[in-house]
Amino acid sequence: MKKIAAVLLLFIVLCAAENTFARGKEEKDPPGLQRVQVSGDVRMVGNSPMTSLVISGENREWHIVPEEQEKLMEFQQQMVIVRADEYYYDRVFANGASAGRQYYIKNIDIIYPQNHRQ
Repeated sequence: MKKIAAVLLLFIVLCAAENTFARGKEEKDPPGLQRVQVSGDVRMVGNSPMTSLVISGENREWHIVPEEQEKLMEFQQQMVIVRADEYYYDRVFANGASAGRQYYIKNIDIIYPQNHRQ
């Protein structure tokens, strides 16, 4: 019985850590914000309970900060144009290798579609 519990616990820990990046020094304070206009499709990515709302553009994905996801939730699978503050984090794996750059947006103003509830 103890072996089963240990294996189950190990499985849960490995599943939880599968998509976790090591946190680098540069993640403590986000780089300066830049006001941008973003267009793309609103999509939900990830697996429950670690889902994230993103706007998928032509060459980039912007993750929407959790506090503002409600603004765009009704536009899933639709094209939107928004003006927002953009910042990014350079992700680093635990071994020091680059895991790429992840972009985020906040302070979102919806430009298109215009018939939306605020």
